[in-house]
Amino acid sequence: MDTTAVLDIGLDALVLAAKLSAPILITALVVGFAISLLQSITQVQEVTLSFVPKAIAVGVALLVTGHWMISETVAFTTDLYGRIPSLLGG
Repeated sequence: MDTTAVLDIGLDALVLAAKLSAPILITALVVGFAISLLQSITQVQEVTLSFVPKAIAVGVALLVTGHWMISETVAFTTDLYGRIPSLLGG
């Protein structure tokens, strides 16, 4: 196994991690921004007001994108298993 193969697998893994985490992080960012904007407008500084909607939104995002996430992970793993013979020099 040469350096380019290791770098290619590492790059693919990082891209997959970014793709899988993006829906959750973007959802939490948008909901957190909206709640903080609402808190600054109304001057209500309650911790649970920020946490609970964000947790619910992230849960909904996981329900919506969960199947796609699993499909992407399985495809990546299948591709890695398919690469094993060429990585071992066969």
